[in-house]
Amino acid sequence: MDCVFCKIVNREEPAEIIYEDEDVIAFYGLHFSAPVHALVIPKKHIENIMDIKKEDEKLIYKIHEGLQEVAKTLGVSNDGFRVITNTGKHGQQEVYHIHYHIIGGRQLKWEM
Repeated sequence: MDCVFCKIVNREEPAEIIYEDEDVIAFYGLHFSAPVHALVIPKKHIENIMDIKKEDEKLIYKIHEGLQEVAKTLGVSNDGFRVITNTGKHGQQEVYHIHYHIIGGRQLKWEM
């Protein structure tokens, strides 16, 4: 598989890991849009939200646990942050492995 996030999970590509458990891994994003920008991904390859199945129920919970831990670790859990996932071409998904951006560290505005 030629998925950069799968390669990060398998330690074939470098990433600065923030959080990891048996199902989820989090690392710093490369393109910073705010002082805090991290990615939280499942280790299991799922292309995007449209490919989540009933059997992924526990995994989705684990992703949210990871989001909470990363927000605490990066110091944005009290003041707030944004979680974004892009789905498909029109959603500007660039890597087709479901991933959640945690963005924060300043007052965010809604820019479209």
